[in-house]
Amino acid sequence: MSSSHAMSSSDRKSRPPRRRVTLDSQLLTYWEREAARLDALAAAARWGWMARSYARKAERARAQAARSADREAAREQTPEPAPAESDQAA
Repeated sequence: MSSSHAMSSSDRKSRPPRRRVTLDSQLLTYWEREAARLDALAAAARWGWMARSYARKAERARAQAARSADREAAREQTPEPAPAESDQAA
C-alpha cells in the first residue's frame, strides 16, 4: 500500500476546515470555468460571427455564475434559527 494516501491526525488538524459545498458554489465554479473556456474559443475563432456567438455564450455563463453567487451570498447571510425560548414563556 502506498503511504502517500495515509494521513496522520496532525495533518488533518492542521488543515483549515472545509468550506460547506453547496450546489450553488459548485455551479458558480462551473459557470466561471465555462465562461473562461468560451472566451478562449471566441479569441481563437476564425470568423467574426463565431467569435460573437462564443462571446454571447460566455456572457450567459457569467450571468448564470452571478445568479449562483447571489444565492450563495444570501445563504451565508441568513442567520441560523435561535433556540426556542419555552422556559421563559411562563
